[in-house]
Amino acid sequence: MRYRLALTSAALLAAVSLAGASPRAPFSQDGPIPLLAYYYIWFDPGSWDRAKSDLPLLGSYSSGDPEVMRQHVRWAKDAGIEGFIVSWKRTDALNARLEALVTIASEEDFQLAIIYQGLDFERDPLSVERVAADLTWFEQTFGDHPVFQLFGKPLVIWSGTWEFSDEDVALAASQLEGQILLLASERQVEDYEQLAGWVDGNAYYWSSVDPFDTPRYQEKLTAMGETIHRDGGLWIAPAAPGFDARLIGGSRVVERNDGETLRRQMATAFASAPDAIGLISWNEFSENSHVEPSRNYGTRYLEVLAELRGGQAPDVPAFDSDQPSETVSSIGVARLAPFLLLGSLIIGSLAILALRRVQWPARRGDGKE
Repeated sequence: MRYRLALTSAALLAAVSLAGASPRAPFSQDGPIPLLAYYYIWFDPGSWDRAKSDLPLLGSYSSGDPEVMRQHVRWAKDAGIEGFIVSWKRTDALNARLEALVTIASEEDFQLAIIYQGLDFERDPLSVERVAADLTWFEQTFGDHPVFQLFGKPLVIWSGTWEFSDEDVALAASQLEGQILLLASERQVEDYEQLAGWVDGNAYYWSSVDPFDTPRYQEKLTAMGETIHRDGGLWIAPAAPGFDARLIGGSRVVERNDGETLRRQMATAFASAPDAIGLISWNEFSENSHVEPSRNYGTRYLEVLAELRGGQAPDVPAFDSDQPSETVSSIGVARLAPFLLLGSLIIGSLAILALRRVQWPARRGDGKE
């Protein structure tokens, strides 16, 4: 493990004084606008027993299961999603899961970015020293990895910048010395402008907007994009399929409308001239903004994305929502067995008809698609 800097407020203040707030270089990105889905790696089997009105088709999985990660990546990639924006802050468990996901993404030719969780469970800001140390650790550990090079440098969205002072953001940003693209997560143009000298753009995580009855929705996203681009920054516009956080204390509900909400939000995001679209989300089941194949919705929302992106919806076997949940491994083994039995019967019959003169190669089945 690489040496981690012990950052004090005094050291950070000194760095800011030396660095100054210099203008950012203009950002440019060739090719089609990437679609990146926010991805959460905090789930354990017990997580699914709390505040969930829907469950994944893969069952009550652990986010640390490599088979689950690989299936997620393959489904997302087929549907036209270029990468995941991974929710992370530095803990032993999340570090291990991030490392595993990096390996799988590399093998599957899939891109990753980070949304750094700058607030604690009570929604209070972490210390600026911890934020700076965590981001420094990430850059030193993963900064050169190809899966983080979609934009030329690793991209990190700092979630919760609205709870930090401008000075705190400047202190933390100064330690990174331009080695990563650090984005704020502000919700108002004027708040972003306060930070523009220290960040490389902004990602707006707006999961609860109703695109059919929110006044000036398009104008707000367009104004945000124009302001960020004027400063040479990177703009990640939000799009979500729906929202319902009542089981975790919320009151707002945005109906999915069988995919029309997602279609409208995607169109609105595109119209704001983004550098990428941040899809909210792959698997935020507590807020019901997920597109991951689920019991309630099946593959519907990956089908919508596939239509919009020229991708392919996943071919998932029929699933009985009244049956107990299974893990990805048990799904593979249980559903593969009948096909192996049928295959063996066919092979045996053909072998008999051929008077045993044809030898059939053995089939391999490991429970993976």
